[in-house]
Amino acid sequence: MSNGPAGHVAPSMVCPNCETSRRAPMRTFLHTADGVSINSVYEPGPVVYDSSAPPSRDLAFVVAHGFTGDVDRPHVRRVAAALARHAAVVTFSFRGHGASGGRSTVGDREVLDLDAAVAWARELGHTRVATVGFSMGGSVVLRHAALHRGVDAVVSVSSPARWYYRGTAPMRRVHWLVTRPEGRLVGRWGLRTRIHHRDWNPVPLSPTEAAGRIAPTPLLIVHGDRDGYFPLDHPRMLAKAAGDHAELWLEPGMGHAENAAADELLARIGDWVVSRAG
Repeated sequence: MSNGPAGHVAPSMVCPNCETSRRAPMRTFLHTADGVSINSVYEPGPVVYDSSAPPSRDLAFVVAHGFTGDVDRPHVRRVAAALARHAAVVTFSFRGHGASGGRSTVGDREVLDLDAAVAWARELGHTRVATVGFSMGGSVVLRHAALHRGVDAVVSVSSPARWYYRGTAPMRRVHWLVTRPEGRLVGRWGLRTRIHHRDWNPVPLSPTEAAGRIAPTPLLIVHGDRDGYFPLDHPRMLAKAAGDHAELWLEPGMGHAENAAADELLARIGDWVVSRAG
């Protein structure tokens, strides 16, 4: 596989709108604007044999995983497989995760990783791109849409609304993992996640502030009523900031992020994106 000068696969390699385009996934390393290599996978989506089929072949989902995930984790692959029933899917590992380069900044510089993945989807010929993020990735898709624009729909699942939240035991463990040297060692060797030791400077735009800047791009906020990390005031803050252009789904019995997202929910998310993204 040959890469372009920015680390993207050349558009001529894939024809996603062609009925005979190859169906096997493609892998490459993208390169972000600040020079980090990002392990990425492209799945062409469902085979379409006639022109009367629903017009989803020009659409691509770009999936942003949660903290300590990566492109090869089973829960990320399950999300990709579910969304690939609707359209093409780009998945990738955030910096510091899995085989990607760099170190995790826990949602700050990760907007550049997502931007590289969105650009790759465009280079592959997709005229509509929707971002779908989970937990940390849910905050990244909000900030990306606010700061970089260029997407046609945004889905944020299990996202925090504000930074430095420590109100639940799982989030206190996350803060220990990120802020303490021994926690970062656990992240590196136990969770395949290399975490940057520096504090944010400046503090990034908060998810709530970002949600207020996304209009008119369609926005879906999804949150479980049994989320052990972020209680329901988080999605409600995001929805209030986003205003009338956003939809809020509070899912009964759902926990946190990808592992808690049932196949039925992922199918509904896919249907929502297909109907809203242009």
